[in-house]
Amino acid sequence: MEYKQTELKKGIKLHTIQTDKFKTNLIAVFITTKLNRENVTKNAVISAILRRGSKTMPSQEEISKQMEEMYGASFDCGLDKMGDNQVLKFYLETVNDDFLPQKEEDILKISLEKLLEIVLNPYTENEGFKPEYVEQEKNNIKQRIEGKIDNKARYALDRCIEEMYKNKPFGLYKFGYVEDLENINEKNLYVYYQELISSCKIDIFVSGILKDNINQVVTENENIKKLKERTPDYIVPKELNKDLPKEEKVVTESMEVTQGKLILGLNICLEKEDLRYDTLIYNSILGGSANSKMFQNVREKAHLAYVANSNYLRYKNNIFVNCGIEIGNYQKALELIREQIENMKKGEFTQEDINNAKKGIIATIKTIDDEQDTGITYYFGQELSESGISIEEYMERIKQVSKEDVIHIGENVAIDTIYFLKD
Repeated sequence: MEYKQTELKKGIKLHTIQTDKFKTNLIAVFITTKLNRENVTKNAVISAILRRGSKTMPSQEEISKQMEEMYGASFDCGLDKMGDNQVLKFYLETVNDDFLPQKEEDILKISLEKLLEIVLNPYTENEGFKPEYVEQEKNNIKQRIEGKIDNKARYALDRCIEEMYKNKPFGLYKFGYVEDLENINEKNLYVYYQELISSCKIDIFVSGILKDNINQVVTENENIKKLKERTPDYIVPKELNKDLPKEEKVVTESMEVTQGKLILGLNICLEKEDLRYDTLIYNSILGGSANSKMFQNVREKAHLAYVANSNYLRYKNNIFVNCGIEIGNYQKALELIREQIENMKKGEFTQEDINNAKKGIIATIKTIDDEQDTGITYYFGQELSESGISIEEYMERIKQVSKEDVIHIGENVAIDTIYFLKD
């Protein structure tokens, strides 16, 4: 796998991943902008509107028809929250030209043209988006926002983040807010879309067996030519928490649930970015694997949780501990979780724990190039955080972590927010 990046214009980059592991090419366009309450809902609606039609493919039916004619290509889109940024994502996957029955076709070029048209030249009517599309997608987003309580585990994590980052960008829900949908219409949404496309960070990824002229194909694309240089307004997620929280926030919420959801938001105070690798090992030992303290002690030995794990959010330097428990076991479970965090601080874990954590993390890193989308996601993460760490270097950094390094992380971890969802 060979990765290269080229700045097409200021604020607009092309990333190529040359790999012969797949019979497909995967193209992705990522639009990155700062998270804020004013625009978070508009961005969610735009990500949905753009898949509805483009200038020469004015409907979803027409897009599907075009995909079918391209040997069954597939188109998808999504929305993500990465640090204090909102990212609109668009993907198109198609068979590689080398495996086509008719070699004279340039499916990669056609695919790029189609995807860039969908993102950069949407279908419009009377200098706005199609009113019917806007109303339908507003309703879909409304249903999605209102339906977030259906997945109680995800809801509990989102609520913990919301409370932990109250009145801050990261606390915003990525699909926005129902009350903000009312003021969105086909005209003002299109005006905002034009502002977004002229000012946001744009990254184009192409993965597969690529020809030498791939840069030229993208550079000469008419929709790319129309884009102007920009100084993109986004946040490089390199935040290092300078101070640990002085007191814990405790939030309890009641809902019709059969199982309590206990989430602890932990803050990690790091003096330099390289300590993120140490934190990955710390998290793996605490709750990131089946050998972890959370799994073994809270779930298996004490039988206090159906689910007991932790996840590290490197863009905000937080660990979120997640437990599904009997509602009556709240106090016992909380005390035992605190005990695991305290034991990590004291260094009550073995070299074998560290070795197992390293093996697990390295095994995961080695799978990055097993899927085209995970390769793209990895390199986009490097781009966004301005890290530029290769996969090989990433593994080397993990191998170098010592027990003292992990203890140091433990000494700089504190509980910020405790969220409990009960009946």
